[in-house]
Amino acid sequence: MSRHAELDDDPSGRVSSFHTPWRVTRLVWAIAAAVLAVSVLADEGGAAAGPAALPSDPQIGDCVIFREGGAGLLLRTPVYWLRGSIAGVSRTRRTAQACPRIGKQAAAQTPADHARLAAAMPCVDKGADAVEVDVTRVQVSVEDWETPWSPQQGTTGWLFRGKFLEQTLKKGEVIDMDATWLLRCAADG
Repeated sequence: MSRHAELDDDPSGRVSSFHTPWRVTRLVWAIAAAVLAVSVLADEGGAAAGPAALPSDPQIGDCVIFREGGAGLLLRTPVYWLRGSIAGVSRTRRTAQACPRIGKQAAAQTPADHARLAAAMPCVDKGADAVEVDVTRVQVSVEDWETPWSPQQGTTGWLFRGKFLEQTLKKGEVIDMDATWLLRCAADG
């Protein structure tokens, strides 16, 4: 009789502690490998099908999308978005000052806090020297959107309760925003 058989024939009916750690370890490694493979494949598929970065020279009529959310590797937060087309482009040069200090964690920030931060962008970290930067602003004609309606649906970000920052979203409404916040999208959605 082998040592394994002696342990398996434990009269108390308990599972052999000799075999359990090896089986559990093997199972854990198999699950970890499967999760990693799914995450890698999901990231590759999303990158290929996702929107591309907005070109440095946006044109009137380009389809653009503002997105927030989607954080996490295995369990992702919901993605909320605003889609539209560029109705106008303006370029200016401005001095980037220190970013406003909100003093709250991101999840505790209010729409007014988000609007204050957005109005100051582009900005530099406190203590850094102010610099001259080129800023491209675009006027986006709103076509469609998806926003959370309660904090349980997602964090209160720039898109919340049918608004972008503090501006109510309406089809055809034009919203002015920094071009660096946007991604290119397919015109048909």
